[in-house]
Amino acid sequence: MALRELDEAPKPTPKKAGATSKAILNQKYASKACYIIEEVNDESTNNACPGLAIPQQGQIKFRCRLELPEFTVVSDVFTRKKDAEQAAAKMALEKLGILLPNSTLTMKEQWEKLVSRLSFLFKDEFLKSSHPLVAHFEAALLQRQRVEILLPASVFPVCDVQLFNLCKSINPNAEVDPLIPLALTMKAAKQSNFIYTSRDKLWISRQTSGGIQPLFEKNFIATENIQTEAIFIPCCMKKPVEAFHLEVAANEYYVDVIAQKLGVIDSSQVLISRAVGKSSSEIRLYFPVPNNPILDYDSCVEDLSTVKETTDLQSVLNVRASYFSGQTVYGDAILAALGYTWRSAGSLFHESISLASYYRMLLSRLPDGNYKISRDAPLAAELPLAFTARSNWRGSFPRDLLCTFCHQHHLSEPVFSVTSSEAPLKAMGEQEKLESENPLEVDKLRNRRLDGEENGESCGDGSTKSLYRCTLTVLTKRGDIIIECSPGDFYRSKNDAVQSAALKVLGWLSKCFKQFDFPVEKFVCLGSAHGIHVSVSNFSQQFSKQITLYGSLHNVQQKNASIKRRLSDAINGRNQPNSPHENGKIHFNIEGPDSGIYASNGSLACISYAVFWVNGDQRNCVDRNEQFEFEMGVGAVIFPVEDCVSQMSVNQVGNFITSVPSEELIQALNNKITAFPSSFPYDGCLEYSIKLLQITAPMEDRMEQAFFNPPLSKQRLEFALTYIRESRASTLVDFGCGSGSLLDALFQHDTTLEEIAGVDISQKSLSRAAKTLYSNLSRKSGLQLQHTNFKTVVLYEGSIIEFDHRLYGVDIGTCLEVIEHMEEEQACVFGNLVLSTFCPHILIVSTPNHEYNSILHRSSTEMNISTDEALEEIAQAQPYRFRNHDHKFEWTRLQFNQWAVDLASRHNYSVKISGVGGAADTEPGFASQIAVFQRKATKEAPKECSQEDMSLPYKVRWKWGVN
Repeated sequence: MALRELDEAPKPTPKKAGATSKAILNQKYASKACYIIEEVNDESTNNACPGLAIPQQGQIKFRCRLELPEFTVVSDVFTRKKDAEQAAAKMALEKLGILLPNSTLTMKEQWEKLVSRLSFLFKDEFLKSSHPLVAHFEAALLQRQRVEILLPASVFPVCDVQLFNLCKSINPNAEVDPLIPLALTMKAAKQSNFIYTSRDKLWISRQTSGGIQPLFEKNFIATENIQTEAIFIPCCMKKPVEAFHLEVAANEYYVDVIAQKLGVIDSSQVLISRAVGKSSSEIRLYFPVPNNPILDYDSCVEDLSTVKETTDLQSVLNVRASYFSGQTVYGDAILAALGYTWRSAGSLFHESISLASYYRMLLSRLPDGNYKISRDAPLAAELPLAFTARSNWRGSFPRDLLCTFCHQHHLSEPVFSVTSSEAPLKAMGEQEKLESENPLEVDKLRNRRLDGEENGESCGDGSTKSLYRCTLTVLTKRGDIIIECSPGDFYRSKNDAVQSAALKVLGWLSKCFKQFDFPVEKFVCLGSAHGIHVSVSNFSQQFSKQITLYGSLHNVQQKNASIKRRLSDAINGRNQPNSPHENGKIHFNIEGPDSGIYASNGSLACISYAVFWVNGDQRNCVDRNEQFEFEMGVGAVIFPVEDCVSQMSVNQVGNFITSVPSEELIQALNNKITAFPSSFPYDGCLEYSIKLLQITAPMEDRMEQAFFNPPLSKQRLEFALTYIRESRASTLVDFGCGSGSLLDALFQHDTTLEEIAGVDISQKSLSRAAKTLYSNLSRKSGLQLQHTNFKTVVLYEGSIIEFDHRLYGVDIGTCLEVIEHMEEEQACVFGNLVLSTFCPHILIVSTPNHEYNSILHRSSTEMNISTDEALEEIAQAQPYRFRNHDHKFEWTRLQFNQWAVDLASRHNYSVKISGVGGAADTEPGFASQIAVFQRKATKEAPKECSQEDMSLPYKVRWKWGVN
């Protein structure tokens, strides 16, 4: 950015008046700020009753000791604890040089304060203090062995927070472009009568340097030689990022050593970034000042707007370092953890940075990066799409992830506003009115109210506040709104509402960062559809540069990867069936005996995996995890991993090959990487080897197994099989067949069925069903299933709310525990479509009874099933206490009965309501309610499927003809 805009920059908007000293300090330190309250007995308090035998005790007052990583402050005595804490926080802010929000200095006053502060930094009073900048004075003087002190101008805004904040108040862009505070510091130095500036270089000294050396004589002790590991980030994208050893000899000024490595004349030509990572971190980027960048310091002392730019700064922009730090970085850069701190007491702090650490920090700047890191699985983990339950979540929670993201991108802490909803039924009159209009809605609303009262959240007037919704706001440091998320979903738990809102924003941000060439306006429209409202101007100002830098970085990688991978595939013969993406699909090789135990949506899969980089004869392990657990169906891992696991049974091993991902994902593995050739990671491919160790069933299945014997799922199958046997049916279709549990059961029982079919929209589920059916058919050919009469077995992929004439007029249709996974309106569409168009003789539909959930919840508490936390959390994981996070709705008995009766009457069917688990005459009825529709006999012949209805939307995925 051109510094000619320095004096034209608008005056910054003050922070909110409501922001306290403690709140501002917490934005920087969070939990690292420790407030310790001490009671002080004020003996000076007069005794109001001197004649009493027992004198009154003096008034209790409070003092606060605030401990920060750098220093400790102690407040004065106050009558209230809060006042003592605020006073201590204010003292810390003043020591750190952080301006309070009520600062209303004019631009002229800010310049005067900047000049005054810079002048103070050269006075004897300051040089006798323990400020980190004093160590720079000493080191520079010691290294040059002269009375005169010359310090690089770039050091001052970096080491002195108050000076840097004054630069930001004059021009807010000082936070993102290190050239701006450098120029402001030089300009302030030239306006000071106490400071001398070099004519040709960016040095600053005081006019009279004599007498400075005695100030440091007590500390003139040579430090030991220092060796540390640093990272070199070339400006040229074609050159790799490399680690190197940085050596600082005793009596050397470390900035001079870095200048030599960067190839510049001396430390005056070195720019220093703000701290990268944590607030107390000393990890910084060091890079050269561009040649004649912007300022002519001889002619532009008073007016920076007249400066002419003589260099195209874009040509020397370091894309990788800029993206990494969130600041503008020019030329080659060095990332090092070196510096003088409050804690180092004059000695040079140093810490090694490995190449893996660099890439992990790079990855952490992405909205989903810290989740991958917290799971220690950058090559397998993904940020989940939904927050289902605390017991199922793995890794850092969404709220913590979003707070970290905001801190890294220098935003304010996200604001979470949780509101509770009152039950709509407040009076009997309103209830009676609704009953007369729509009994289904009344029952749903009554059920919501009862849920709230069960948890003791009823208000005095009979209303309840049991459901919560969270509005999330992301703000700049100046209080400008960037993102506001107002989802319409209600949650039983405040925590779930907060976590879900944070996850929604993180997911949206991840799309913005990863689809960098997607117009911002389209992302804004996409966000609005999900309750995310974006200030386009503020968002673009805050993130557009970083998204562009991310895009530039990965565009080069992807381009190189594409070219080199094609060459590698041709050389290594990878244009074979084992190719990573033949016909756009990844091929899985699954080995081992089928145990029959599969993972389903909502279940927890525990796997061990290893990832190998393969290129010709070379094969190196890049990632390995002996136990990695994730929830199925919520996108918690990359798609190939979940797709592979969904086709495996416990103890099986699966392998697949995929292309090499972005460099930071590979390199961010914590010291797991072995040596690679210089061409890595563009050549070759990745080979995953996965073993499925264990499956923990979904909440719903675990509840059924815990409270029903036999399990509820088995009771549903037995109920359906009874009707199938009694109907003497020859054709059957299972709508929403899933993994084929009903179709599998048909092979174990003697029926009259000859043709059976399953329909499902999920390819994963159909793959598992195909495995099961193939195993049964293989056994049948071995004369082990002679009691079955199947002639045709077909699995279709398609939506059950679409008609396919091949399934018209079947004898019996089943739909077990399916409709609750659809939207309520789609469930009604399905019912009408099946009975009016498919026209089966019998249709069996089962769905959970919502009223039974309270029994399951209370039973889990009474039985003290502590080994299964998910049972207790079932009441909090989703609104209205659904049994499974994937349920879109659940009906009460009245609602289900009304739906079934209305459906039957419209389509000339009779209906019988029954169920399994529980009893019809005992509250609250069956756990699973079942409707059996049977077509009424009429004198008219059944209608034939017309020519217009000859549609074939279903795809035949598997078909077996059985002899």
